[in-house]
Amino acid sequence: MARERREIKRIESAAARQVTFSKRRRGLFKKAEELSVLCDADVALIVFSSTGKLSHFASSSMDEIIDKYNTHSNNLGKAEQPSLDLNLEHSKYAHLNEQLAEASLRLRQMRGEELEGLSIDELQQLEKNLEAGLHRVMLTKDQQFMEQISELQRKSSQLAEENMQLRNQVSQISPAEKQVVDTENFVTEEGQSSESVMTALHSGSSQSQDNDDGSDVSLKLGLPCGAWK
Repeated sequence: MARERREIKRIESAAARQVTFSKRRRGLFKKAEELSVLCDADVALIVFSSTGKLSHFASSSMDEIIDKYNTHSNNLGKAEQPSLDLNLEHSKYAHLNEQLAEASLRLRQMRGEELEGLSIDELQQLEKNLEAGLHRVMLTKDQQFMEQISELQRKSSQLAEENMQLRNQVSQISPAEKQVVDTENFVTEEGQSSESVMTALHSGSSQSQDNDDGSDVSLKLGLPCGAWK
């Protein structure tokens, strides 16, 4: 005859409940001992009855098994932390990819691409954005033009001021100094400078003087010959 299977539910009778607890506790501890022997496992059981009575079983030392459990739990928490960090980084990466895709799509639409899926309102908004961007471009271009014009005007004023200073310096030169400067800068038609011309004139004057001195000597030497006659 098959044994009737008892329904698993709370036993209402306190006495029956206590009897069942004692029987099942012994059977549970026996199964734990068999598991530790057959599989060479560290097994520990802690049971509190409904009255608060403690019952426990340990295949070796209860303290050692509990310490091993605490150490394993701490290491498991540390091992799970990098996994959480990786999940967070993956979420950030996915969010950044979405933002990049949206920005790339807007850029292509600004260039007039992929406009088929846009509604009238979206196209009008895109048109306003393009007009605003074009206005900013024109303002920037005009500003750069004005800066270039200002720079050219500044350089022109600087050159005019330097030219005026040179004119003032030239006007302060005396007439004699001007003549010396003009003589030094004069060049003859043959391409000789005034210094070369003055040197040539001085040399010619010296030769003429030497010739005159020679003539005087010849005349003086001829006078005694007349006396001999």
